[in-house]
Amino acid sequence: MRQALGMVAVDTRRQGLVEITATVQDWLREQGLRDGLLTIFCRHTSAALVIQENAAPAVRRDMEAYFNRLAPESRAYEHDDEGPDDMPAHLKTALTGVQLSIPVMNGAMALGTWQGLYLFEHRTSPHRRTLALHLIGE
Repeated sequence: MRQALGMVAVDTRRQGLVEITATVQDWLREQGLRDGLLTIFCRHTSAALVIQENAAPAVRRDMEAYFNRLAPESRAYEHDDEGPDDMPAHLKTALTGVQLSIPVMNGAMALGTWQGLYLFEHRTSPHRRTLALHLIGE
């Protein structure tokens, strides 16, 4: 049994879903493990990780619109240290989560046909987000 640890950075341009499947798969391939478990952890409180359909762009647009309706920007929040998108970003992250565990089989993530990995940026301005990766296997 071996393990590998690493970090990847993801630059976001705006609020919304950024596909990271290829970035994570590239890192995974470099580790040389065939089978195991990959854990991805987002080191932020205003961005999240999700597995979602990667074929139809409308899915991403609908998800983004839904979460904006669910936690809209508003001056009504007590916490607004970094602007009106600050507290809604924290709420959206709490609802979506910051960690994923994905089985690895034959050197690849065991994702379904239409599944992709996404960083879900909840802030309106660009950010550089850092993801911690942990792979255990053989």
